Amino acid sequence: MAMTVILHRVRDYDAWRRVYKEVAPMQKAGGVIAESVYRAKGDPRTVLVLHSFGTMAEAEKFVGSPELRAAMDRAGVEGTPRIEFFEEATG
Repeated sequence: MAMTVILHRVRDYDAWRRVYKEVAPMQKAGGVIAESVYRAKGDPRTVLVLHSFGTMAEAEKFVGSPELRAAMDRAGVEGTPRIEFFEEATG
């Protein structure tokens, strides 16, 4: 299992959320098997997105896709998002 942690600021949360819902099929096709969204306490325009994948290769491919970048632009993501990759710990 792999997880991406994406932290970004958006111009308008409601507009961002509409695009996020629209790209659900793209997420599924890209290997997302679970997702969750959080907003920062005291700053609702700061959004944390967690996506789980079966493999790290799927996670890296999805995050690097031009389709995801285009969706982020359409959704009003400001600046450069902070993106981190995590692998499930074993043992």
